[in-house]
Amino acid sequence: MSFAAALIGECMIELQEIEPGITQQTFGGDTLNAAIYMARLGRYFPVRADYVTALGCDSFSDRMVDFWEREGVGSSLVLRERGEMPGLYYIQLDEDGERHFSYWRGESAAKKNFEYQGGQEVLARLGDYDAVYLSGVSLAILTQVSRDRLLNRLAQLADTGTKICLDYNYRPHLWKSEGEGRETFEAILPCCDTVFVGLDELVAIHAVSSRDSGHNYLAQKGVHESVIRSGGEPCSIQSYGQDFESPAEAVAKVIDTTAAGDSFSAAYFLARNSGCDVPKAARIAHRMAAYVIAHKGAIAPVEAMPVFDDILA
Repeated sequence: MSFAAALIGECMIELQEIEPGITQQTFGGDTLNAAIYMARLGRYFPVRADYVTALGCDSFSDRMVDFWEREGVGSSLVLRERGEMPGLYYIQLDEDGERHFSYWRGESAAKKNFEYQGGQEVLARLGDYDAVYLSGVSLAILTQVSRDRLLNRLAQLADTGTKICLDYNYRPHLWKSEGEGRETFEAILPCCDTVFVGLDELVAIHAVSSRDSGHNYLAQKGVHESVIRSGGEPCSIQSYGQDFESPAEAVAKVIDTTAAGDSFSAAYFLARNSGCDVPKAARIAHRMAAYVIAHKGAIAPVEAMPVFDDILA
């Protein structure tokens, strides 16, 4: 039986700077990236990854849905609203492959995802899934009404055994204030089975001083498994009170770090919920991230997908 995950967020039009004055257009968004990388791992782990968002009825929205359906991501939970549009972002890269984003998302349909006709039905249907996966961006872009409806539903789902996975992906500019962001994260943590976060995010939001204190803080909030990512450095994991550390996989040359964290989290969460132990899941996640950062754009070429037979042997 396949593992069924509903991933909530916002898909946007992506413009990627290939070289000065030349851009390439595709689509992306943190949880959509995660959904695609989950689906690509279907060869190893049977999975149904469905995306939850709202789009317009315009040609860009049509192409978005076609794009992710070709990747094996389902769209049965996507609301389409006439007169609405998706957001857009532009990526510039520096010499080290680090990305710099500019956003145009003020009128994005995804902001009112759970206020449209059909929004309550989507929330109800989340109960049909083994897990719900979302990020800090998923929460930040929502209006207060949609956010409150989602948080209430996640609490119900957690109580009935649905696994809630949160990737912090904290973006301060998306929140009205630091306090709003902190209150929202603290509200969702008691629902969460698994959390992915960076130490810098824990310091900024919860004022923790170290990885150990970060794990302890999350455990006290009710999180069963916390993964503190550190880019190319080893990640730190606490699972039901046990501590682990896993080194990153070496990369000959970093081309673009876009979606590195998204691919890591998606691979780890899927592997863990498909029977892998913590060390094995972490190795799979690091290999997926290494593949992603060796290519430009959020979605790396499918023909370059790594294999994991040696890890799973």
